Amino acid sequence: MFRRDSELDDILAKINAFREERDWRQFHNPKDLSISISLEAAELLENFQWKTSEEVLNGDMENVKEEIADVLIYSLMLASDLNMDVGEIIEEKLHKNSLKYPVESSKGSSKKYTEL
Repeated sequence: MFRRDSELDDILAKINAFREERDWRQFHNPKDLSISISLEAAELLENFQWKTSEEVLNGDMENVKEEIADVLIYSLMLASDLNMDVGEIIEEKLHKNSLKYPVESSKGSSKKYTEL
Protein backbone atom coordinates (compact mmCIF):
# COMPACT_ATOMS: atom_id res chain seq x y z
CA MET A 1 0.00 0.00 0.00
CA PHE A 2 1.16 3.50 -0.75
CA ARG A 3 0.35 6.92 0.55
CA ARG A 4 -2.51 8.40 -1.42
CA ASP A 5 -0.62 11.62 -2.15
CA SER A 6 2.35 9.82 -3.62
CA GLU A 7 3.41 9.43 -7.23
CA LEU A 8 4.05 5.82 -6.28
CA ASP A 9 0.29 5.30 -6.22
CA ASP A 10 0.07 6.21 -9.88
CA ILE A 11 3.02 4.01 -10.78
CA LEU A 12 1.64 1.08 -8.81
CA ALA A 13 -1.77 1.51 -10.44
CA LYS A 14 -0.11 1.28 -13.86
CA ILE A 15 1.89 -1.78 -12.83
CA ASN A 16 -1.18 -3.51 -11.43
CA ALA A 17 -3.28 -2.60 -14.49
CA PHE A 18 -0.60 -4.06 -16.76
CA ARG A 19 -0.57 -7.23 -14.68
CA GLU A 20 -4.37 -7.53 -14.47
CA GLU A 21 -4.86 -6.98 -18.22
CA ARG A 22 -2.66 -10.01 -18.83
CA ASP A 23 -4.08 -12.11 -15.98
CA TRP A 24 -0.61 -12.52 -14.50
CA ARG A 25 -1.50 -12.01 -10.84
CA GLN A 26 -2.06 -15.77 -10.61
CA PHE A 27 1.68 -16.25 -11.12
CA HIS A 28 2.77 -13.49 -8.75
CA ASN A 29 3.02 -14.97 -5.28
CA PRO A 30 5.59 -13.64 -2.78
CA LYS A 31 8.03 -16.49 -3.45
CA ASP A 32 8.04 -16.06 -7.20
CA LEU A 33 8.14 -12.27 -7.03
CA SER A 34 11.16 -12.54 -4.70
CA ILE A 35 12.84 -14.94 -7.12
CA SER A 36 12.11 -12.56 -9.98
CA ILE A 37 13.70 -9.66 -8.08
CA SER A 38 16.86 -11.72 -7.64
CA LEU A 39 16.91 -12.82 -11.29
CA GLU A 40 16.42 -9.28 -12.57
CA ALA A 41 19.15 -8.03 -10.20
CA ALA A 42 21.46 -10.67 -11.69
CA GLU A 43 20.59 -9.41 -15.18
CA LEU A 44 21.49 -5.91 -13.99
CA LEU A 45 24.83 -7.21 -12.73
CA GLU A 46 25.62 -8.72 -16.12
CA ASN A 47 25.90 -5.19 -17.49
CA PHE A 48 28.85 -4.59 -15.17
CA GLN A 49 30.57 -7.97 -15.33
CA TRP A 50 34.14 -7.81 -16.65
CA LYS A 51 33.91 -4.06 -17.20
CA THR A 52 35.10 -1.08 -15.25
CA SER A 53 32.47 1.29 -13.91
CA GLU A 54 33.75 3.87 -16.39
CA GLU A 55 33.19 1.51 -19.33
CA VAL A 56 29.61 0.93 -18.26
CA LEU A 57 28.87 4.60 -17.57
CA ASN A 58 30.31 5.64 -20.93
CA GLY A 59 28.45 2.89 -22.78
CA ASP A 60 24.84 2.29 -23.69
CA MET A 61 22.86 2.63 -20.48
CA GLU A 62 19.53 1.53 -21.97
CA ASN A 63 19.78 -2.06 -20.72
CA VAL A 64 20.93 -0.87 -17.29
CA LYS A 65 17.82 1.34 -17.07
CA GLU A 66 15.56 -1.51 -18.17
CA GLU A 67 16.98 -3.92 -15.59
CA ILE A 68 16.71 -1.34 -12.81
CA ALA A 69 13.08 -0.82 -13.84
CA ASP A 70 12.45 -4.58 -13.73
CA VAL A 71 13.89 -4.82 -10.20
CA LEU A 72 11.78 -1.88 -9.06
CA ILE A 73 8.59 -3.16 -10.70
CA TYR A 74 8.86 -6.57 -9.06
CA SER A 75 9.79 -4.96 -5.72
CA LEU A 76 6.79 -2.64 -5.87
CA MET A 77 4.47 -5.52 -6.77
CA LEU A 78 5.77 -7.58 -3.86
CA ALA A 79 5.38 -4.72 -1.39
CA SER A 80 1.88 -4.02 -2.68
CA ASP A 81 0.83 -7.65 -2.51
CA LEU A 82 2.10 -7.80 1.08
CA ASN A 83 0.17 -4.60 1.92
CA MET A 84 3.35 -2.71 2.74
CA ASP A 85 3.62 1.06 2.43
CA VAL A 86 6.83 1.59 0.46
CA GLY A 87 7.43 5.09 1.82
CA GLU A 88 6.96 3.87 5.37
CA ILE A 89 9.22 0.82 5.10
CA ILE A 90 11.96 2.89 3.44
CA GLU A 91 11.75 5.52 6.18
CA GLU A 92 11.88 2.79 8.85
CA LYS A 93 14.94 1.22 7.22
CA LEU A 94 16.69 4.59 6.88
CA HIS A 95 16.06 5.22 10.58
CA LYS A 96 17.50 1.81 11.52
CA ASN A 97 20.51 2.45 9.29
CA SER A 98 21.07 5.85 10.90
CA LEU A 99 21.32 4.10 14.27
CA LYS A 100 23.68 1.43 12.92
CA TYR A 101 25.77 3.95 10.99
CA PRO A 102 26.02 7.18 13.00
CA VAL A 103 27.64 9.97 10.98
CA GLU A 104 30.45 10.51 13.48
CA SER A 105 31.74 6.93 13.16
CA SER A 106 30.73 5.98 9.63
CA LYS A 107 31.35 9.09 7.54
CA GLY A 108 33.81 8.29 4.76
CA SER A 109 34.07 4.65 5.84
CA SER A 110 32.95 1.56 3.93
CA LYS A 111 33.12 -0.64 7.03
CA LYS A 112 30.10 -2.64 8.08
CA TYR A 113 28.38 -1.39 11.23
CA THR A 114 29.78 -4.35 13.20
CA GLU A 115 33.30 -3.09 12.42
CA LEU A 116 32.80 0.57 13.37
